[in-house]
Amino acid sequence: MGDLKRRIEALPSPARPGFWRSPLRGVRFTAVLGLVLLAGLTLVFVTGFLSYAAYNPDLAAVNDKTPDKGLLGFYLFAWPTGPHWLYRLTQGVHVTLGIALVPVLLAKLWSVIPRLFALPPVRSAGHALERLSVVLLVGGALFQVVTGVLNVQVEYVFPGSFYRLHFYGAWVFLAGFLAHTVLKLPRAVRVLRAGPGPLGTDELAAPDPAPATLSRRGALAMVGAGSLVLLATSAGRSSDVLRPTALLAPHGVGEPGSGPNGFQINKTAASVGIRTADTGPSWRLTVRGPAGAFRFTRDELLAMALRSAALPIACVEGWSTSDQWWRGVRLRDLAAIAGFPGHPPSVLVESVQRAGSFRRAALRSNQVADARSLLALEVNGEPLTPDHGYPARVIVPAAPGVMNTKWVGSMTFGDL
Repeated sequence: MGDLKRRIEALPSPARPGFWRSPLRGVRFTAVLGLVLLAGLTLVFVTGFLSYAAYNPDLAAVNDKTPDKGLLGFYLFAWPTGPHWLYRLTQGVHVTLGIALVPVLLAKLWSVIPRLFALPPVRSAGHALERLSVVLLVGGALFQVVTGVLNVQVEYVFPGSFYRLHFYGAWVFLAGFLAHTVLKLPRAVRVLRAGPGPLGTDELAAPDPAPATLSRRGALAMVGAGSLVLLATSAGRSSDVLRPTALLAPHGVGEPGSGPNGFQINKTAASVGIRTADTGPSWRLTVRGPAGAFRFTRDELLAMALRSAALPIACVEGWSTSDQWWRGVRLRDLAAIAGFPGHPPSVLVESVQRAGSFRRAALRSNQVADARSLLALEVNGEPLTPDHGYPARVIVPAAPGVMNTKWVGSMTFGDL
């Protein structure tokens, strides 16, 4: 029995210091990665919460995808309409930077993995807090990366709403991120200020390192190169010209074709059940408000005072278009017809689509009041194509793409 016990104890175990022999691990290597993540993930976190605010979730009857968020929604504010490229910038940074940081995150986890198996698992109250912060940080980060990448790829294989899961996951990650930063940032700064000289005790260095085949600088260069590759193959989604270079990003479910309507499509008319009868000669736009209910044909809308605006489309998946020239009826003019000739209220916009999400969306009063907010009938000098929302779609400056409802059937003006 004694011999068997010694053999078992001699087996390789991740809890044994000698199990981890890479000469690359060390506190300076980890500190560099940690500071990169501190700057990058802070920006990803801030732009992610701005994205959630852009949906105007406090218009709870329609837009709120996380109705039980409670105090976690304390920061929500009225999303502005200017600059008109605001959401294009914030969501593009959120998705593109989040993808580019994946190699840095994985390298950071690899650099500290021996500590996850260290025994005893808890040595003091401070150590317990550190371990808890690591659980929240690692678990939250991996959860956010996985759900975020799946959303970018339009693959909703996880249970429940992406918005709710990603929202709560972000708060779990933030709790671990803040705690870990408070505990580890002073040490990381001291390590980097000390320079390349002796560090004394390096708790992350292997006690019996294997022969080096790559320097730590080389390893950092490889991580940086991986991030640059991901950046180069995903950033193009925000440019009509560079979109073919976005090899890791979906290009939509339909081909946009060429001509005035030849720009990015996320959902085709066929994919959401639009039939010819839904948008043909019998189509009518219903406008409701205190003055009553009014129904307009497309020709009647074209006979109204039309305005133009140059606005992009930007979606939660991180892709966006350049500015397109839209022409149509101002939303505030439709609000006046409905009985709000002064300051317009919020509006509920409903689509005639039969399938898919966001068949209706609510817009704030400031969005309705903006002179660039249109019920668009044409784009780039031509009538909308069915895939771009014919016979009429909403276009609002700085709003997420899903708020720019296509195939509009009705608009109800009033407080929501």
